[in-house]
Amino acid sequence: MPSVTTPNPRAKKTTGLRYWMLQVLEECKRVSADFSPDSVHDLRVSLRRCRSLADGLMALDSDPGWKTMKKAGKRLFQRLGDLRDIHVMEEWIEKLEPNVERAPTPALLASDLTSASAPGEARSPSNVPDSTAPALLKILKAREAEQKREAQAALAEFDQKQWRQWSKSLPARAARFRPGNALFKHLALERWTAARELHNRALRNRSQTAFHALRIGIKRFRYIVENFLPAEHKAWSNDLKHMQDLLGEVHDLDVLWSTAVSCHVFPDADSRNRWHLQILVERGKRIEGYRAEMVGEKSLWQVWRAALPQGRQIQSLATRRMKLWANGLDPDFPHSERVASLALQLYDGLLATGWQPAVDGISARSSLLAAALLHDVGKSKGEKGHHKASFDMIRNHGNPLGWKPADLQRAGIVARFHRGALPTRKHKTLRDLLLDEQKGTIQLAAILRLANALDAAHDGRVRFLRVESSDANHGRRVEPRYIVISAEGYLPRSATARVAAAERYLLETILQRAVLIRPMSPRTRSATD
Repeated sequence: MPSVTTPNPRAKKTTGLRYWMLQVLEECKRVSADFSPDSVHDLRVSLRRCRSLADGLMALDSDPGWKTMKKAGKRLFQRLGDLRDIHVMEEWIEKLEPNVERAPTPALLASDLTSASAPGEARSPSNVPDSTAPALLKILKAREAEQKREAQAALAEFDQKQWRQWSKSLPARAARFRPGNALFKHLALERWTAARELHNRALRNRSQTAFHALRIGIKRFRYIVENFLPAEHKAWSNDLKHMQDLLGEVHDLDVLWSTAVSCHVFPDADSRNRWHLQILVERGKRIEGYRAEMVGEKSLWQVWRAALPQGRQIQSLATRRMKLWANGLDPDFPHSERVASLALQLYDGLLATGWQPAVDGISARSSLLAAALLHDVGKSKGEKGHHKASFDMIRNHGNPLGWKPADLQRAGIVARFHRGALPTRKHKTLRDLLLDEQKGTIQLAAILRLANALDAAHDGRVRFLRVESSDANHGRRVEPRYIVISAEGYLPRSATARVAAAERYLLETILQRAVLIRPMSPRTRSATD
């Protein structure tokens, strides 16, 4: 990403993807010297920044380099995780038991500790020393030596040469996206929505797992804001960091307790109860600190939400993101945009004649739009069988906020049948759907096939359609005979006309009416305008 402009042109850049990728290489050299807590932490921070930047950019840019870089960084990050956890637990033991080296003295009962403490406050473990802290530290020191060897192996396997190559190519791609772009706000809203759901879940059941998931959710939201929304980050950075720190300390305390229990370091039940009480008190303070800021009508959740996309803007931005993704994969995306326009004109024109889709109309139109825009993304994997590749890619892409998952899944099937064999209810992609869903999907596929055929030459000659119903009068009865599609720029004896003649068959089948395609007269176009 472009770096922040500073008054001094010689000042060292301390932001942007290239800076953080090069910082990873510098920290790799530093950490290999002693694997100290600070150096391990700094390397993980640098890796985290690179991975979070990749996470945001890969949502907008289809280049495979983002995924492979993120995966490489994640592998090293995770292999340093156990060592980092040990360092954090050692720090917590020093906080909870500052005089850990002193000789043990007779322990107080847990009931004495409780009665001697003020409400909501625990007595300091320094007043109740026992052998727990030295025993746990001894075990952690042994594990630390083992994890340093694992970290050394992880560093040796980390491909620094490939990382350096990515540090040149990926920042150039990142520079195409301006920080503060509305698409990043849409991405931030996705992260906000996911984190808010985790917040509700954590406050309902208050489990360790739920609070850990909430911490990760807020972290992912924070990283999008931190990396891509400079104005929002300036306003929110302190609060975001504070909330993440509180939940991070809750997780640290949970890990410390589970480690102490699994290592059987408590000499007796009193010691176990005393440590458990102290950890619960410290944990509770942090959860209450989180609740104080994050619960209620004036919570930070509401402050953050107010600055992110609202209403119809959400779906509009979701569509822009889909277009951006398709544009990076489709070798002729302008063709797909023309097909989308023609498909929607056909759909709306058919509705005007009295035809109704078998599924909800708004949902069907959304699916048709997505299928048309994305129907050729499979060409990024080769021309042959690209309609099948498009189906797989759309299905696996994920659902941007503002689009219903069912609409996008239907779009994948519709795109699958934009060419090739005709869709039937016995086909494996359709046979498990409900009857109306099968029928509605085939209807949309018929519209997409004809729209695609009308731009078969990829020349954009046909851009505007008018759909009419031609009826036959039989006394008092009026019977539909055929559908007339007037197409501006259509040439009856062209290659496009031959393709359209073949592809209109499926539409005729579902309409149970003949479909006539003819050139649009200037008079018809003027009347429409």
